[in-house]
Amino acid sequence: MLIWLPIPFLILSVALLIRAEEREPRDVRSVWVWKPLATLLVIAVCALSFTGPAGAAGSTYTWQILIGLALSFAGDLLLIDRDNRRAFTGGLIAFLLAHVAYIAACVHAQSARGLLGNGAAEIAAGAGLAVIAGGVYRYLSPGLGSMRGPVIAYILIISLMVHRALAVLFAYDRSGAQPGLMAAGAILFYISDAILAVNRFRFGNQLPRGRLWNLTTYYGGQLLIALSASFFI
Repeated sequence: MLIWLPIPFLILSVALLIRAEEREPRDVRSVWVWKPLATLLVIAVCALSFTGPAGAAGSTYTWQILIGLALSFAGDLLLIDRDNRRAFTGGLIAFLLAHVAYIAACVHAQSARGLLGNGAAEIAAGAGLAVIAGGVYRYLSPGLGSMRGPVIAYILIISLMVHRALAVLFAYDRSGAQPGLMAAGAILFYISDAILAVNRFRFGNQLPRGRLWNLTTYYGGQLLIALSASFFI
C-alpha cells in the first residue's frame, strides 16, 4: 500500500526537527524546514488512503481527518514562534478546530456503521478523562494568567475528541484496525498536548527533553490518526 511510503521520510524529518528544537540556542531556521515538512508527510499518508480499498468506503471520514490535519498544519506554523503570545493563541484555536474535525470524523465513523454506543464504557471513559483533565488544569493553573479561558476550552475539546474516539472503539463489534488506530492516536495527541502545556506554563519552555517527548507523541498520534483512514471498512 502506498500509505507506507512517506513514513520513513516522516521519521527522518521528526528526528531532524527534534535535533533542531533541542539545540542551544534553538535552531529556528531548521525548525521552519522540518516541522512543516513532517506535518505535510502525515497529510500525505492520509491522502494516500484514497488509493487503497478503503478509499471510497471512508471518503467522508478521510476528508474530515484531512481537514483536521490541515488545521494542525496551520497550528504547527503558528506555534513555531513559541514566545509570541498572539501566535500561540492562534495555534491553540487552529488545533481546537482540528479536534472538532476529528470529533466529526469519530461521530461519522460510528453513525455510518450504525453502531450503538456502549453506555457503561463511555461513562467510565468520561469519568476518567474528567479526572485527568481536572488534574492537568489544576497543575497548569498557577501559570495560565490571561490564557486561562482558552486553555480550559482547549482541554474540554481535546478531552471530548479522545472520548468520541474511545466511544467508536467501545462500540465496534468486529475486527478492524481503524477504531484502534484512531483511539491510540487521540490518546497520544492528548499526552503530547499535556507535555506541551506543562513545558510552556510551568517550565517556561525549559522542561528537560520536553520537546523530545512532545514531538514524538504528537507525530506518533497524528500518524496513527492519518493511518486510520486507510482502514475504514
